[in-house]
Amino acid sequence: MPRRGAEAPLALLLAAAWLAQPLRGGYHGVSMFAVQTAQPDPCYDEHGLPRRCIPDFVNSAFGKEVKVSSTCGKPPSRYCVVTEKGEEQVRSCHLCNASDPKRAHPPSFLTDLNNPHNLTCWQSDSYVQYPHNVTLTLSLGKKFEVTYVSLQFCSPRPESMAIHKSMDYGKTWVPFQFYSTQCRKMYNKPSRAAITKQNEQEAVCTDSHTDVRPLSGGLIAFSTLDGRPTAHDFDNSPVLQDWVTATDIRVTFSRLHTFGDESEDDSELARDSYFYAVSDLQVGGRCKCNGHASRCVRDRDDSLVCDCKHNTAGPECDRCKPFHYDRPWQRATAREANECVACNCNLHARRCRFNMELYKLSGRKSGGVCLNCRHNTAGRHCHYCKEGFYRDLSKPISHRKACKECDCHPVGAAGQTCNQTTGQCPCKDGVTGITCNRCAKGYQQSRSPIAPCIKIPAAPPTTAASSTEEPADCDSYCKASKGKLKINMKKYCKKDY
Repeated sequence: MPRRGAEAPLALLLAAAWLAQPLRGGYHGVSMFAVQTAQPDPCYDEHGLPRRCIPDFVNSAFGKEVKVSSTCGKPPSRYCVVTEKGEEQVRSCHLCNASDPKRAHPPSFLTDLNNPHNLTCWQSDSYVQYPHNVTLTLSLGKKFEVTYVSLQFCSPRPESMAIHKSMDYGKTWVPFQFYSTQCRKMYNKPSRAAITKQNEQEAVCTDSHTDVRPLSGGLIAFSTLDGRPTAHDFDNSPVLQDWVTATDIRVTFSRLHTFGDESEDDSELARDSYFYAVSDLQVGGRCKCNGHASRCVRDRDDSLVCDCKHNTAGPECDRCKPFHYDRPWQRATAREANECVACNCNLHARRCRFNMELYKLSGRKSGGVCLNCRHNTAGRHCHYCKEGFYRDLSKPISHRKACKECDCHPVGAAGQTCNQTTGQCPCKDGVTGITCNRCAKGYQQSRSPIAPCIKIPAAPPTTAASSTEEPADCDSYCKASKGKLKINMKKYCKKDY
C-alpha cells in the first residue's frame, strides 16, 4: 500500500499566500461602482523619483485555454469513481459524454472559477497508463515570474508526474519539477536531492505528494523558490530570476496509481476506475516586467505587455527606450530603480548609442554617444561647433543657432576653420580682421591671391612717399592668377581691400 503523504503544511502555506495576494484573472478591470480617483503611480515616490514597481500577483492560468492530449467523452465512455467506506472500496460508475454538458469534462474546467461547493473537473480517458502519458499545456501569453504551480485533483494523484516550462513560447522545454515514488526509474533522478548554489537552477524529483490517498481532493503544489539557496537575495540572483521565468507550463501525467486489480478477471471494470481528473490548475505569479512596470496591459495586437516606466521599453521592459542609452539597461531592485537615462545631446541629435568603454572611463556614469549631430554641432554630446563654425556665446549650446559660420575670406584666410570661441579666422601674412578681409597696418594690397597683402616698401630719402591709395581701375590692378582658384576679384578688391 502506498505511503500516506503529509500535504497539509504546504496547502496551508499556499492558502495563506493566496489570501495575502488576491488572485485576479484580469489586468486592468474597474468595478462599475468604484469611485474614479487619480491613483499615484507606484513606479514613482511622493517626490516623483523612480522606484521599483511590480505588477499584481495573479493566477495567470485563470480563464486561459489548456491544451490536453486526452479528454474523455469522445466517444461517450464509462468511468468509475472509487470511494472508501471504512476499509471497503465502493465503485460508482458514470458516463462521460462530451456532447452532453451535464456529463462532459472539458479542459475549460481546469481554469474556470474554482467553487469548492460545485467542483467542475476535467477528466482524461480511462487507463492511459505508462509508457503512454497525458499532458496539459498552458500558454501564459508572455513571460511571467512564476511563484507556484498547483493542481487540485478529483481523482487520486498520479504516481509519477512532471512539470516543464518554456521560456520561448513553446519552442523548447526544460524540466521544472518531478514527482514519483520511483524517481530514478521514471526520471533518472535521485529522490529528494539536495539543492545547492551550484544546481539551484535544476529540477529535482521528490516522492512527496504521490500517495494514492486521498482518492479525491488531493493537492500537488510546486513552489519554484522553495529550498533554493539564494532565494533570499532574489534581486541579485540572475540565475533564479531566469529559473522562475516562463511563457508556458506543461504538466505531464506519466503513471497512474492502481490498486493492483487491473489485471483481474473483471479488469475492464477495474480499468475504468483509473484516470486523471483535475478540478483546478493554477499558476501563481507576476507579469515579468523587471521592476519597471506596475501592471500589464493589452497592446494594439491584443498581446499582453508591460506598461513600462523608467524610460524602458519591450514586452518585459527589458531594454531602454530609444535615445535613453546613457547607461546600460538594468533590472530594478529594492534599492535602485535603475531607470534608463537619456543621452545628453544638447537638443541637437535624435539618436545615440551606448559605448561601454566610455561608460567605464566615466566611472560608470555616462556612456551615451550622440549620432548625426544637427545645427552645425559635433562631438560626443554635440557640445561644440563643427569645422567651419564657431560658438555664438550669446546663446546657450542647446540653441539651434548656437554655432555661427566662420565666413573666412577665400583669399585672405589661410583656411576655412576659425577659432571655436572667438570666430577668428587664420589670416595669411599681412592680412587682418576677424574674417581676414583687409591688409594689416603697414601692408598694402598685392596682385597675388596667394600673398594678397605685402609690406609697404620704405620711401627713398630723396623722394616723397608713394601713395597707398587704391588705383582707380581695380580690375586692372587685381588680376587673378592662372589656376583653379575661382573668385570675383572685383568684389574682393572693392569690398574687402
